Amino acid sequence: MAAIVSSSATAAADRPSLRDSFPLGSDSESLCQVESKGRGPAIAGIFDRAWVIVCRDAARPIGHLYGLRGSDEAIARRLAPIRAAEARCDQAPAEATVEDLGSVARSECRLNDADVGYRVYRIRRGDTVWVAEGLAGYDDALTLGLRTVIADRIVPGKIEVATTGSTDPIAFARVQAGSLDPDRALAEGYRRNNAGAYAEAAEFFGTLQQRADTGEDRTGEYLINEALQKSNLGQFAEADRLFAEADRIPTTDRVQTRLRRNFVALHLINQRKLDEALKELDRPVVPLSQPMLVIGGAVEIGNDVAAEINSGTASERLGTTEAGQLTPEERAIILDAQALQLRGTVYRLQGRNANALKALEESLRQAESVRQGRVISIIRLRSQILAETGAALEASGNPAGAEARFRESIDLLDRRYPDTNVAAAARSRLAAFLIRQGRADDALALYKSVVADVIRRGNSTTGLSNLLAPYFETLVQRAPTNPALVDDFFLATQTLVRPGVADTQTQLARQLSQGSGEAASLFRQATVLQREVERSRIALTGLRGADQPDDAAIAAAAAELDKLEREQAAMQARLSAFPQYRALSTDTLSIADLRAALKPDEVYLKLAVVGQTVYGTYVTPADAAIYRLPITADQLDEQVDALRATISTVEDGQVFTYPFNLPLARKLYVELTGPVADRAARAKAIIFEPDGAMLRLPLALLPADQASVDRYVARASKPGADKFDFTGVQWLGRTARISTAVSAKGFRDARRAAPSAAQRPYLGFGDNAPAFTRISLARGPNAADPCQWPLSEWNKPISPQELRTAAAALGQGSDIVTGSAFTDEAVMARPDLANYRILHFATHGFVTAPQPQCPARPALLTSFGDAQSDGLLSFKEIYDLHMDADLVLLSACDTAGRATVAATREAGVTTGGGSALDGLVRAFIGGGARSVLASHWPAPDEFQATERLIGGLFQAAPGTSIGDALQAGKVKLMDDARTSHPFYWAGFVLVGDGAQPLIRAK
Repeated sequence: MAAIVSSSATAAADRPSLRDSFPLGSDSESLCQVESKGRGPAIAGIFDRAWVIVCRDAARPIGHLYGLRGSDEAIARRLAPIRAAEARCDQAPAEATVEDLGSVARSECRLNDADVGYRVYRIRRGDTVWVAEGLAGYDDALTLGLRTVIADRIVPGKIEVATTGSTDPIAFARVQAGSLDPDRALAEGYRRNNAGAYAEAAEFFGTLQQRADTGEDRTGEYLINEALQKSNLGQFAEADRLFAEADRIPTTDRVQTRLRRNFVALHLINQRKLDEALKELDRPVVPLSQPMLVIGGAVEIGNDVAAEINSGTASERLGTTEAGQLTPEERAIILDAQALQLRGTVYRLQGRNANALKALEESLRQAESVRQGRVISIIRLRSQILAETGAALEASGNPAGAEARFRESIDLLDRRYPDTNVAAAARSRLAAFLIRQGRADDALALYKSVVADVIRRGNSTTGLSNLLAPYFETLVQRAPTNPALVDDFFLATQTLVRPGVADTQTQLARQLSQGSGEAASLFRQATVLQREVERSRIALTGLRGADQPDDAAIAAAAAELDKLEREQAAMQARLSAFPQYRALSTDTLSIADLRAALKPDEVYLKLAVVGQTVYGTYVTPADAAIYRLPITADQLDEQVDALRATISTVEDGQVFTYPFNLPLARKLYVELTGPVADRAARAKAIIFEPDGAMLRLPLALLPADQASVDRYVARASKPGADKFDFTGVQWLGRTARISTAVSAKGFRDARRAAPSAAQRPYLGFGDNAPAFTRISLARGPNAADPCQWPLSEWNKPISPQELRTAAAALGQGSDIVTGSAFTDEAVMARPDLANYRILHFATHGFVTAPQPQCPARPALLTSFGDAQSDGLLSFKEIYDLHMDADLVLLSACDTAGRATVAATREAGVTTGGGSALDGLVRAFIGGGARSVLASHWPAPDEFQATERLIGGLFQAAPGTSIGDALQAGKVKLMDDARTSHPFYWAGFVLVGDGAQPLIRAK
């Protein structure tokens, strides 16, 4: 039951001492907030209080506030060990003056692990000693916090952006990158899981399980949580590895054994291994030690513990007050209820609807038996049970009962998880039901609102594509008679973020949040602001749903939410100026805006994979069309594999090329372009946004006409014919300059970006020093670790000739770095990268995992540096490079070629070579590159093909566009019988704006 909020209660809640959290100062942007801590070593009695100060531009709490009873000496002894763990205070306190408080004692300290100032304020008022301490750079927050808790009211004041108080800015960045305490970090991971942000949740749990300040049960919990998030993203082999690692940590805890059982069952259900899931649910767990005690009264578990039913070991608390604590028995009962819900789901998927309804009914009864069903933490579980019940009722021929359950499921989520992916999923499930019931108009309106809400939140529909599938199909069917639906379709496809992209965006977001500089500071503020918006929406929903709504409280909450949303919009506008943010943004673009960005001779072709269905969107400056491809995603994958096998395939460590399957390529062109095949063949420029298997096949190598294919087949069938001679084929890349886009918004942003201000033309890196000339096996990657690349990968450096050719062509101011000077550390340490317009890396690239059970770690291979060097420039390190480049070349990169092996797909990188686009390329764009030229397979050395192609780029006349220069170089190779096979010319693709000049006209 929702709480009844009276006017007097609202007034009382304004006192900071009675609130779980409150903003600092009168500034409308609320840079810092104070959060109450109900426990800790400083708390010795019921009158003691403690708070932490968190600020949007810091990645960890920046200070602490205390109100403690006792003698000065006793309190000093209590706080000394807490402070000593963080800072050293070598100087005696001095007198200082604080507004409203007068004279106070102030101590100047330094952090233990960094040259960063730490300040302590102390004053006694009556029986209470008040203390404020934290990073000296946030002095405004410390003093304002102290004034506020002493006055017990919100004290007006403004917090200026912090200065470091440090002689080492990098040290301060490390401090900002510090972790939250394990309880809060665990809760943050669960909060993201419950909101459907699986990639973010995986990052939290992955970080937690690497920390040292945890016990075995907690480590096991972190591992299984990370495993489940990987499973939710389709990365099943990596999930198996993490579950197996957790299994090696024994536990007899009643909560942990149930968590493991349920999570493994969910993992198996994700893979549709239904019989195995039932066996897992039958696995014995540690029995409950005593019957569950039902405790009366409504329970509200705080927002910071969104872990809800799943977090904590037997010795831990949930909730912000004693009344909010769940016992281990209660958590175990709720987890058993979840197991029944999973059993009901399996039965429904097996068509055993009567069994499903029985299991789901018992699951709901058991969940609601805990504290009479008034545990806020089980709302999502109850919602899932109701939704599954609805699906089972529909399958049993009871549509009215099914719709009622679907709507009850939505209502529950709206109270606690408004504007989240789980709420969007519940609405999508109802919309799909409405379509099956022949109520397409109602369904389309509901689907459109779901997409609009996702876009408004700046979120994505990762994990929801199957639920959205009926929406896309209905739009495609109706668009011919209602062209306005094309825009709805295009907007919806932009919310379909691939798991690989979601994972990359999450890791890059974490990297940005831990960085220094204005973009990092703004991003941290935006992240905390997003949480405040979420909290405000939840609070407003609760007020509106109260039995006796308080109009004044509702109006105040609505005004607060409106203020926060306006701040959020302004913050995102400021962030959009930074390439680091644009690289991870999920912002969308309307078709009208895209058409306005296209030049008269350009078209935009976008693919979207939704389950097994593949759709195309074809946009010109004048019109747009959507269509469904006549092949499934698996069939597309098979055709691309077959074509890749005739281009570049690795056998026993050697790269082999076979006669290209031209008829199959022509068939694929017709299937991909469908009703716009003839128009695409006439286009002069194509911006291609691939998805699915086409992430690992260049569009340029598809034949645009049948006649040239027939001529080749006839010629090749003659005795003694050279089947590798493809001269005369009308490749799509012959008639059109083709570039690749990571997204429509990304393309438009690249086109709008100002050209590089760099003064020097070119900097090239390559020809790494072989590992055996630099290091011993003991210093290299651990050969016993299956998730490390073998040292042999470092022993086949790429010739630096193409670097020399490019440097010579671009002339004065160009430079190259090769051999032992080309290390990961040297690249990251260079302060002058932004001085070069063109950066060139002629080295191998790792995109996928070395083994199926390992995570993909996109990186460029470098020479080894000192003992800390791993010989890899990771995509996170690339993202942190400060570039101002018009173009980055990644030549000789063995990226998508390795993505054809089965192990890659088993590892969950289902998009194959798409990881190059999702990882390395996106990181370079975030690091400051406007365009990236990358290779789909190992660049060929034969016939000097790569040297001729790259060299030809830089010999183009000043003012020639990158796209035209690349196309001209490829056409020359097409017309040479020796290099006419696509292996020699098609591998390089341009990501970005191909219309920008490569060499500026003077």
